[in-house]
Amino acid sequence: MSELPPMPSRHSGEIAVADLLDRALHKGLVVWGEATISVAGVDLVYLGLKLLLTSTDTVNRMREAANAAPDERHPNAD
Repeated sequence: MSELPPMPSRHSGEIAVADLLDRALHKGLVVWGEATISVAGVDLVYLGLKLLLTSTDTVNRMREAANAAPDERHPNAD
């Protein structure tokens, strides 16, 4: 798999949305948030959100790395 090109600096101009989406799908992006609606100090509604945005290729690569034997994860480690 080829590596992504480096992100352009902020001084070189605007980054296209497609470039940001491509990088997010390649590396993975986690969005985590929560909100509580309450009236007079009584919590009525709690909303929790955990969202993982990535490509299936990235998920499979991470899964294979996690399932690999410890000596296969770091081949240069003694």
